[in-house]
Amino acid sequence: MGGFYITKPGVMSLLQDQGRFGYQHLGITTGGAMDEHASRWANRLLGNKPNAVVLEVTLGNVALEACADTWIALTGAELGCRINSTPLANWQTHFVRKGDLITMGWAQSGMSGYLAVADGFHAAPEFGSCSTVKREQLGGLTGGALERGDRLAFRSAERERYPLKRSVPPCFIPDYTAELNVRVIAGYQAAQFHPESISSFYASKYKIKAESDRMGFRLQGETIESGITGLLSEGISYGAIQIPADGQPIILLKDRQTLGGYPKLGTVLPLDSFSLSQRKAGETIGFTEIALADAQYLMKRFYTFFSV
Repeated sequence: MGGFYITKPGVMSLLQDQGRFGYQHLGITTGGAMDEHASRWANRLLGNKPNAVVLEVTLGNVALEACADTWIALTGAELGCRINSTPLANWQTHFVRKGDLITMGWAQSGMSGYLAVADGFHAAPEFGSCSTVKREQLGGLTGGALERGDRLAFRSAERERYPLKRSVPPCFIPDYTAELNVRVIAGYQAAQFHPESISSFYASKYKIKAESDRMGFRLQGETIESGITGLLSEGISYGAIQIPADGQPIILLKDRQTLGGYPKLGTVLPLDSFSLSQRKAGETIGFTEIALADAQYLMKRFYTFFSV
């Protein structure tokens, strides 16, 4: 069994798979990789199982020392990765030798970069998943962010495993600096909002606030008035657009709470939630509506492509 030793853990580096499902009735959220598009491509490049464990690096400033030969794949945010002093192309596989030092700088575009290894990292699952949720102290190595001296275990892989490097076709590589227009599936409570607020919501741009995190992205812009009172708490879906008392939308993401009683306009198309997770504080986004059937088609196509 080989591994990487963490010599510099960065701002927040977490082991993630695609999350734990079926436990929200116990108050356990799904967790999982924030950007499924990038994390699934990292595993696909290496021929890994779709749910293999990857390393999610938020904002960068990470260093890892290899203690065995292996293949890696890099996707997601542009972190200026290097093996020793050699720059590494993103959205591509690379061979790593024992003793090599992998370094990642600060994110130049995007928020989260993904590093996968051949056959995935080894970690003990909890409630069916290795995904790290810091709030609940679940998953990963110790339930929290990686620290200096931690060892990420993997099985060594010979260079001959892949005769050529593999890379993601350019048409599948997103531009994290492009303006993002988020598609929304209207929820059952949308009809109870003031029509003027609904029109203003879709006509406006919202800025991502610095208080955003894995639990949810907080937005700043036109105030939304729901006129809805006396709601009972109910289950919260991934991408739910929650409108708290101040009227500023919150898009709930992978580490969201399992229950909530605020009014909700609808749910963000998951593909766009993946893209949203790569936007930084201060960037702006817009919204547009999408029919449920169209959203279902797009998500079915996505998961079929990745053999899920």
